[in-house]
Amino acid sequence: MRVLLLGANGFLGRFVADRLLADPAVHLTALGRGDDADVRFDLAGGSPGALTRFLGAVHPGVVINCAGATRGGARDLTRHNTVAVATVCEALRRSGCGARLVQLGCASEYGPSQQGSSTAEDAIPRPGGPYGVSKLAATELVLGAGLDAVVLRVFSPVGPGPPAGSPLGRLAEAMRRAMQSGDSELKLSGLGVQRDFVDVRDVARAVHAASLSAAQGVVNIGTGRAVKLRDAAAVLARVAGYAGALHELDGPSGRPSIGAPRTESVLDHLSAGQAPYPDGCGGWQQADVRTARDRLGWRPRINLEESLADIWMEAACRI
Repeated sequence: MRVLLLGANGFLGRFVADRLLADPAVHLTALGRGDDADVRFDLAGGSPGALTRFLGAVHPGVVINCAGATRGGARDLTRHNTVAVATVCEALRRSGCGARLVQLGCASEYGPSQQGSSTAEDAIPRPGGPYGVSKLAATELVLGAGLDAVVLRVFSPVGPGPPAGSPLGRLAEAMRRAMQSGDSELKLSGLGVQRDFVDVRDVARAVHAASLSAAQGVVNIGTGRAVKLRDAAAVLARVAGYAGALHELDGPSGRPSIGAPRTESVLDHLSAGQAPYPDGCGGWQQADVRTARDRLGWRPRINLEESLADIWMEAACRI
């Protein structure tokens, strides 16, 4: 099976590439903006015609799009998340190669949800920020293009080597600095946020399964269980062996909510008073993952503690 992978250098794309390379039946070609891509091409700035010619030469059976941007202004997010996908869809239509498209979407497309609820694929999307809007527009382009296509709406991906700006990535880095400098207290904010954390390696397994399936439309990829960032922080502290206090700035009564309080030194809190999850999804998100189970035969395998241990192992290498 010839597979063209877009965005192989990103957080998700790296693990998807590893998963595909482990399948001897897959012949993988990576297209991206980096020097280590098999073919250099900027989806946000390149023409559909140029990509069409490349598709005609490679003739992939599956195109997987992990490319995109998670940070930046509305203009940049639109270019990298929406215009780029429009280029992919138009090139696939023109090429006539019949390739299946696996598009990686995100839970930010849904926006806020009711506390305690599980969000299914038929929920009406109400994205709460430009990132979610740009990704939702991409999903609509894919679904309306008349292609053999599936969109995987990935909830909150975690695992080794997270992006520096991600909440758990920032938390691990803050904890690393605290341990390196001997600080006995971390000041954190936004720990009451609850998210459905799914390991990036499980996401890669879902992408692999989707590329082999006949599933179309939208499929949620998550664990089906929301976890408070406060609890994730406590697990991370345990696996890291951090004995200091995690002081929750916006917790009840402003008192430390995890660990014994110490005041010898204080590390700056993560986000200058802002909640560390500015994804426009409010305080709660949890996936309904029955469609992934029924149509992809997929279930998550890696628990959050293992994901956090691997995040810490990567961060600890910098101590």
